[in-house]
Amino acid sequence: MSFEQKIDGLIARHKEIGEAISKPDTLKGGEFARLSKEYSDLGIIVETALAWKTALAELAEAKQLINGKDADMRELALEEKAQLDVLVPKLTEELQVLLLPKDEADAKNAILEVRAGTGGDEAALFAAELFRMYQRFAELQGWRFEVLEVSEGTLGGYKDAQASISGKNVFQKLKFESGVHRVQRVPATETQGRIHTSAATVAVLPEAEDVDIQINENDLRIDVFRSSGPGGQSVNTTDSAVRIVHIPTGVTVQCQDEKSQHKNKAKALKILRARLYDAEYQKREAERSASRKGQVGSGDRSERIRTYNFPQGRVTDHRINLTQYNLDQVMEGSGLAAFCDALIAEDQAAKLAEVKD
Repeated sequence: MSFEQKIDGLIARHKEIGEAISKPDTLKGGEFARLSKEYSDLGIIVETALAWKTALAELAEAKQLINGKDADMRELALEEKAQLDVLVPKLTEELQVLLLPKDEADAKNAILEVRAGTGGDEAALFAAELFRMYQRFAELQGWRFEVLEVSEGTLGGYKDAQASISGKNVFQKLKFESGVHRVQRVPATETQGRIHTSAATVAVLPEAEDVDIQINENDLRIDVFRSSGPGGQSVNTTDSAVRIVHIPTGVTVQCQDEKSQHKNKAKALKILRARLYDAEYQKREAERSASRKGQVGSGDRSERIRTYNFPQGRVTDHRINLTQYNLDQVMEGSGLAAFCDALIAEDQAAKLAEVKD
């Protein structure tokens, strides 16, 4: 099937679905919801496809006029052809990107996990700053950011922290944030003004629904205990903290931020479900990309992906060699979009190259 035939088939399918959902009484069960989603998903493709077909027709017409006898029309046609010679390849590439196989997890919400790495108290302080950076970024995107669990360090930083981020295409936008983030700066505790290098690890997991991951209660060991804060001081006097161990995989999740044991258990199960789903997702992605010639990073969570250099106000993403001198804006969330968008574009370019090869 040629590219044009594929486009015509999608336009026809879009029209067919439109006619079907215009008569909802004839549809059974969940057909209306399923077809409505397909109609919406096809909408942007069809809109671009129709613009592409119009541009192709106008280009063919302009070429005919150039070869005609009317000198004035030839001049106008030459100008129009110059514009269309730019527009047609642009629309063609947009269509090719839209037709790339979709990552099933892109539309999902996400579980964000940030952990302090090498660097002691300074790493914990940086982990807390990263966590707040993503919180601000989520607010700017109009997403909901719910803190699930925070384990504080001794100087106010975070040993580790988890959050649930919900909204439109959260995982698609944040999935390339997973990896080691390195900071270079003079710590507040440094008396001689030396620059130290510390690190924090970020993991962005697609949030799983019950239908994505079935968890057998018999596979879980659930322990309850008394919550405690930094230094071991008691937070409350009831056994409200929950630790869940998934016995087949050994994955362990602990939540103690809520005073309610029930709420802590619900949060822990949400994180556990996301980690189990992510393990399957990573396995599939590794198999799918094994033959790909170019990738945005390796997907390895231990890979160093970005450096934040405070003395120079510089942020560098090592996977795409992108450097920006707007560290303050990045840490405030507003400057992070440029990195997310560039990583998505690079991934799409790699997939396009793979299809064309």
